[in-house]
Amino acid sequence: MMARRPLVIASGNAGKLAEFDQMLGPLNFEVRPQSDFGVETPPETGLTFVENALIKARAAAEAAGGPALGDDSGLVVEALDGRPGIYSSRFAGENASDDDNIDKLLDELRDLPEERRGAYFFCCLVLLQHAEDPAPLIATGRWHGRILEARRGTGGFGYDPVFHDRRMGATAAELPAGEKNRVSHRGRALDQLIRLIDER
Repeated sequence: MMARRPLVIASGNAGKLAEFDQMLGPLNFEVRPQSDFGVETPPETGLTFVENALIKARAAAEAAGGPALGDDSGLVVEALDGRPGIYSSRFAGENASDDDNIDKLLDELRDLPEERRGAYFFCCLVLLQHAEDPAPLIATGRWHGRILEARRGTGGFGYDPVFHDRRMGATAAELPAGEKNRVSHRGRALDQLIRLIDER
C-alpha cells in the first residue's frame, strides 16, 4: 500500500481543516494541521488573497520542514466595494465570532434590494514544496451567490448561513458537506490545484 503523502495545512480554522481532510484524504494526502508543528498563523500583511496565502504557506513549510498548503479565502460583496474581502474573518473586529461578522454584514446591507445583494466567496490556494520554493502552485476559485436578509441552515462556518446559491436553491449552511465541497470556491480551487499537481 502506498504511503500517504504528508501535507501541512496552514490554517487553524477547524471548518477549513475538516473540508481539506475530506477532499484531500482520498487523494492519498495525510492532512496535518499546522498546530501539529507549533505553527502560529503569521500576520496577514498582504493586500490580496494570493499574498496572504503565500505568507501562511511559507510559515507552515518552514516550521514543518516539508510541503505546506496555504489557504486564504473570504467573502467579496459587490455593494460594499469588495468588503469584507481579505478581512472576512475579522470584519467585526480582531476577535470577532462568525455571528459577529454576519451581524455586521447584515447591518451594512440592511434594506438593500435583492438585485444589489450579489456576492461571491473567493479562495486562493498556494502549495509550496518547501519554504524557499521559487515556483509555488497557485489555484483560485469563486462561488457566486447573494446575501440573504437572515440566516438559514446550521452547517458550515463563517458566512455560510447567509450566502445563498440560487442554482442550488440553498444557503451554503444548508448543503450537505459533500455537495458543498463540489460547488464551493474551495472545492473549485482544489480541483484546479489537483490538475496543476498532475501536470507538474
